[in-house]
Amino acid sequence: MTKKNKSALTEKDGISQPETTNKSSAEKIKLNRRKQPSVKEFVEKILSGNITFLSRAITLVESTNQKHQKKANEILEACLPYANNSVRIGITGVPGVGKSTFIEAFGKYLTSLDKKVAVLAVDPSSSINKGSILGDKTRMEQLVTDKNAFIRPSPSGTSLGGVAQKTRESIILCEAAGYDSIIIETVGVGQSETAVHSMVDFFLLLKLAGAGDELQGIKRGIIEMADAIVINKADGDNTKNAKIAKIEFNRALHLYPPKENDWIPKVLVASALKNKGIDTVYNMINDYIIDTKKKSFFDKKRNKQNKFWLLETINQKLKDNFYNDPRIKELLNTEISQLENGKTTPFSSANRLLKESENKKKV
Repeated sequence: MTKKNKSALTEKDGISQPETTNKSSAEKIKLNRRKQPSVKEFVEKILSGNITFLSRAITLVESTNQKHQKKANEILEACLPYANNSVRIGITGVPGVGKSTFIEAFGKYLTSLDKKVAVLAVDPSSSINKGSILGDKTRMEQLVTDKNAFIRPSPSGTSLGGVAQKTRESIILCEAAGYDSIIIETVGVGQSETAVHSMVDFFLLLKLAGAGDELQGIKRGIIEMADAIVINKADGDNTKNAKIAKIEFNRALHLYPPKENDWIPKVLVASALKNKGIDTVYNMINDYIIDTKKKSFFDKKRNKQNKFWLLETINQKLKDNFYNDPRIKELLNTEISQLENGKTTPFSSANRLLKESENKKKV
């Protein structure tokens, strides 16, 4: 009689796990996730300073879904009477100048004065380099945990106008939520500076001492926009260089035409890392705001900015409608093919496409 070999590896029935939630509770959770709060609830929560609802409202603003956009516009309209009560500060500078460190030090100083700070960012190139703004958020470790601070990365996208428009709308929501100091950050390497300059009350340019003139091509335009220049990282061995750079920039600023409000841009030195000079920067901005309000320039500038964004939004909508037209898409490919074969000119092609768009509207 042969014995049947038994394997040492045997499978036994496991212990059945209890249900973590009963079926009715699970259904309620699913239903609540699908259910969007009403516009009224959104507005009430935002006005009470609820960060979760503020974030969700900004997500609706950023969405390309038409239903979301409709709801976002209703929320914005309802929040508008409670907005426009902050100081909007734009901060720019080339990568490596220490923007994140400076914004964190400056933001912490503001919250120490019992102010509520919202940090928003404009980065139209984020669809290419990915994560640059989210990186900023992770670098501001102290500010991000401050109960009086709110940091929001901007949506990635290739359209500067689109990203900037969403940022402007986010400003309204942040102001309605009680944030009295709004900081708008740019990547500092191009056209985004112009967009940010057109939505802030004060435009601050961060510079480094002895960084050279590699960006001479774009420097003039940015310096012309700046209300102040702060030479950052003025500490250690770099302190002497920062003071020399301050003298040089002061000389350079005298070559630029005077600003509309007669403000003479200041040049300051600071070390965000050592937390030096931050209070001086704040006092300068505060003096600027007091001065421009006294001269009625503050409201005049904001009205001018609103007009700019009205026209900019119309232009963007017209452009989007034109390129999203299926017939135009088809004709555009044909015209490009004709161009490549030397059978037409860019101007003739453009005229035909625009004429086709006009004819379609008449039908």
